[in-house]
Amino acid sequence: QVQLRESGGGLVQAGGSLRLSCAAFGRIYSMKTMGWYRQAPGKQRELVADIDSVGIRTYANFVKGRFTISRDNAKNTIDLIMNRLEPEDTAVYYCHADHNDYDYALEIERDLEEYWGQGTQVTVSA
Repeated sequence: QVQLRESGGGLVQAGGSLRLSCAAFGRIYSMKTMGWYRQAPGKQRELVADIDSVGIRTYANFVKGRFTISRDNAKNTIDLIMNRLEPEDTAVYYCHADHNDYDYALEIERDLEEYWGQGTQVTVSA
């Protein structure tokens, strides 16, 4: 079982910056793509940015070069640095991870499982 622990977030004025961090712990065999999603009130959860195990990054269009995602594979952590924040960025931000466990009896990787953190609130005031 994998758990994700988020930190960071909070209240910031428009134009300011925040850093979100997420650490995976527990029974970790092979962590695949890790990333951040967000959900604003009344809206669907949407991808913000993710990064796979070899460092390939994907960003949502609305990021527009303002956010940077990074990863430490040895520590199973990801960071999201958010600059030039806008009120429209206000949302609960969730860490997400895809993970393969290993079946030592059968000597095969198990099917991909996805995990979510509990979310951290980001509020950007105008």
